[in-house]
Amino acid sequence: MHMKDTEIIHPSKSNTWEKPKERTSLSDVNHSMKVPVNASTFRKFLAFVGPGYLVAVGYMDPGNWATDIAGGSRFGYSLLAVILLSNLMAVLLQSLCSKLGIVTGHDLAQACRSHYSKPVSIGLWVLCELAIAACDLAEVIGSAIALKLLFGIPILYGVLITALDVLLVLLLQHKGFRAIETLVIVLIVTIGLCFGIDLWLSKPDAAGIFAGFIPTADLVTDHQKLYIAIGILGATVMPHNLYLHSSIVQTRQYENTDKGKREAIKFSVWDSTIALTLALFINAAILIVSAATFHKAGMTTVADISDAYHLLTPLLGTTLGSILFAVALLASGQNSTLTGTLAGQIVMEGFLNLRLPSWLRRLITRMIAIIPAVIVTAIYGESGTEDLLILSQVILSLQLPFAVVPLVKFTSDKKLMGKFVNPVWVKILAWVVAALIIVLNVYLLVQTIFG
Repeated sequence: MHMKDTEIIHPSKSNTWEKPKERTSLSDVNHSMKVPVNASTFRKFLAFVGPGYLVAVGYMDPGNWATDIAGGSRFGYSLLAVILLSNLMAVLLQSLCSKLGIVTGHDLAQACRSHYSKPVSIGLWVLCELAIAACDLAEVIGSAIALKLLFGIPILYGVLITALDVLLVLLLQHKGFRAIETLVIVLIVTIGLCFGIDLWLSKPDAAGIFAGFIPTADLVTDHQKLYIAIGILGATVMPHNLYLHSSIVQTRQYENTDKGKREAIKFSVWDSTIALTLALFINAAILIVSAATFHKAGMTTVADISDAYHLLTPLLGTTLGSILFAVALLASGQNSTLTGTLAGQIVMEGFLNLRLPSWLRRLITRMIAIIPAVIVTAIYGESGTEDLLILSQVILSLQLPFAVVPLVKFTSDKKLMGKFVNPVWVKILAWVVAALIIVLNVYLLVQTIFG
């Protein structure tokens, strides 16, 4: 049955790939979820709902919180334009990921290994692992901070406790991929509800919000604002999400026909666009709450998640806002754990054709993040972990071009994509996005080194 399933979703061997793929992406769940054939459009769409929310998790992880809080407290609503721009870029890039995975049967990591030399592939793998480690670092610190805020557990112990959540991932994986998707959606809804209430409590300025979504020149000319803006970009458009999405869209049993693939691409794009719109609301809500409370009160240097938690109660006049803030943070950290470890597995298998036991892969990923967090916490205390959080997002942003450029290149190649190749307008838009990411990052580096 498994061989039959594999044949349904993957194209036969052809000269479009330099070498055949040794195994399917996430082979234990690949093509494992049925899609009704003779059903309504809505029922078919429901069968594809899930992967987009796993991807959206990366756009609202604890790393986003640090940059959104810093941006809101320091610059008010003005960085909302960056969040909106980042989200629009994310919608485009994730749609390309869906297309690559569905049309070729390869995830982005496998595509890179097939098309680039071994040294280049190894280099891309190392960069991607660094990005995953930076992302995981944000999740570890965010979860540890939430545990401290809610239960008084010291940050150092909280960091160590987060190592245990790999067991949750293993337990869920044995129950099927839909179990993971369901938990992720429940946690996202929890985060959304928490921030919806915090938004209502903070009474933001509607006119300021609308003005904030309009970009201004000082987003580029002001170095401090640019640093936070690129941090938001790095925290929003996640490089490992591009690898993740191109793999998990293949969990559905779509038909290996042009019609089946086109339908699968359509529903997958709907799924990710709706999920990313929810992520936009949550990211914007974090920045708006920060602007409406801290910036309004003249507290322009609140970049610390713990400080934000403690300051919300006196500013909002109720402890409910702080409690909801911490609950949402914990949910965010746990959600990111699930998707980060999956992405690590996909990247290692795809680039190296090396498959480790799930528990070992997750433990390695976790240790890479926990060790620096423990060291920094022990030496510099909790303030050091907050600095690490923002730095991790800048690292993610710097790695972005190495994932975005191959993605745009592959989906714009007619030899690989056939009739599903990007139309001219999508090619232009995608390369503009890639160029914008590269230019912003080079500018940040130059300003940081020489400024």
